[in-house]
Amino acid sequence: MATMQPVTIGDYTCGGGRPLVWIAGPCVIESHELTLQIADQLKEMAVQLQIPLIFKASFDKANRTSNKSFRGPGLKEGMKTLEAVKRRTGLPVLTDVHECAQAGPVGEVCDVLQVPAFLARQTDLLHAVGKTGKVINVKKGQFMAPWDMKHVISKLEEVNNPRVLLTERGTTFGYGQLINDMRAIPLMQELGRPVIFDATHSVQKPAALGDRTGGEARMIPYLARAAVACGCDGVFLETHPRPDQALSDGPNMVPLDELPQLVARCLRLRQALAE
Repeated sequence: MATMQPVTIGDYTCGGGRPLVWIAGPCVIESHELTLQIADQLKEMAVQLQIPLIFKASFDKANRTSNKSFRGPGLKEGMKTLEAVKRRTGLPVLTDVHECAQAGPVGEVCDVLQVPAFLARQTDLLHAVGKTGKVINVKKGQFMAPWDMKHVISKLEEVNNPRVLLTERGTTFGYGQLINDMRAIPLMQELGRPVIFDATHSVQKPAALGDRTGGEARMIPYLARAAVACGCDGVFLETHPRPDQALSDGPNMVPLDELPQLVARCLRLRQALAE
């Protein structure tokens, strides 16, 4: 079993018994103004609950079910918005990278570059994001075993980047269903890197709405609490003021005004486990 290597993200440290890190924000940048509004509320929650919080939003949802679906503002405008979030709130920011050419521009703005689950085995992409020197969060593919993430770590180490987070986000079970094997949390921690639990995408039902992804947002609190009980190092939650009107992943997002209560409950559970 490898020794846990905590990862520093701005003023925060993730892993090795440090406080739970929270990654939260909307699925996609719908507009500059709405993204800043959400970031302001998340900053306020982070201050009130005294939690380390990383703001997340995607500039492009490249793996949508249908080409009719909203994808986002694109790289240039997306980076302007995320840079504005950093200036205005002081929060570290995270976004997805889908192509090698995106790594450099994203790395100039973002503190954490995220590799989507479908791309977790793409060697060139892992090398490209790793070379930025930024923290890399790799989501475990729905088709991968937890122990196979050791190869992801090795690929990033090949470009001298040990600053890696691993994220559990469910495993494909039949068609259109995901399940969570909570053993994945300690199993990936044994690889020596902090493990994040993605409670949002774990409740997805891919293509369940025909040309859109469905999901069961009501199950998010149960899975988040279970992951905290299993000792995860951080929790990933997408949120929106009006999930029913969101342009992407609405069925899997926590209403923004309900998020503080969920976070507070997880924190109480974490504290109880430490006693």
